[in-house]
Amino acid sequence: MPEFTEYAPGTPCWVDVTSPDLDATTAFYAGLFGWAADRDPRPEAGGYTMFSLNGKFVAAASPPQQEGMPPVWTTYIASDDVDAAAARVGEAGGTVFTEPFDVFDSGRMTVAQDPTGAVFGIWQAGSHHGAQLANEPGSLSWNECRTPDAAAAEQFYRAVFGCDVRSMTMGMDEPYRVLEVGGKGVAGLMQWTDGPPNWATTFNVADTDASCARAEQLGGRVLAQPYDIPTIGRYAELRDPVGAAFGVLQNPPS
Repeated sequence: MPEFTEYAPGTPCWVDVTSPDLDATTAFYAGLFGWAADRDPRPEAGGYTMFSLNGKFVAAASPPQQEGMPPVWTTYIASDDVDAAAARVGEAGGTVFTEPFDVFDSGRMTVAQDPTGAVFGIWQAGSHHGAQLANEPGSLSWNECRTPDAAAAEQFYRAVFGCDVRSMTMGMDEPYRVLEVGGKGVAGLMQWTDGPPNWATTFNVADTDASCARAEQLGGRVLAQPYDIPTIGRYAELRDPVGAAFGVLQNPPS
C-alpha cells in the first residue's frame, strides 16, 4: 500500500476542496471513493473536514473563507520554510494572498498565485505532512498546473521550489512539462487555453468508466468522457454536485 509520511519540498502533498455545502460534498465523495469524513468541531477550524480511506488521510474539504469563492480543489506544495517560499513567490512575479500562518500544530501555510493566474497553496508540515495514502484507488494520483503560458510558469516554479523540469512530446502542439524533485516527476505543467488557469487534481480509480457512471448517479457531471492516454492510463474529468472539477485516472494494464 503506497503510504507516505513525508514529502520533499516542491512536491504536491495535499489537496482540499472549497464547498459551500459540506454535507453534499461529503456525501458525494463518500459514495464515489468510499471516503470517511471527520469534521473538526473547534469553532476556529471553520468546519474543516478531513477525508480518510482505510484510516489514512487522503484529502479535505472546507467552506469558503470569503464571499464569492468558487467550489474548487486546491493543490498544496510542500516546503520546509513557507515564509521563505512566500518571499520567493513575490520575487518571481507571483502573488501571495495571505501572509503565512500556523494551522494549530498541523503546520504552517499560505495561498499564492503564479504569474499566469494559477492558484496553489504552500504547506510546511507540522504534525500533518499531507496525504498519508496516494496512487491507489480513491486517493490522490496527479496534480497539474494548467496555464496559458507554460514557459513563464516553468520559470516561476523553478525559482520558487527549485524544481527541475522535463519536457515530453505527447502529440500536442506544446510539450508537456513534468516538474521533477530529486529526479522524480511530481506534477505536470500544461499549456492550457480551454479555461482559466488552475491547478487540477486527479484521483486514482480502479475503473474510470464505472467511476463516471457512479458520479452521475450521485449528482455529478462528466465534463470529459473517458479516454486512453498511452502509458499513462484511462482518464476522465468530472464535476461534483457543488461545482468543483477533478480528474479520475485508471492505471494502464500491467
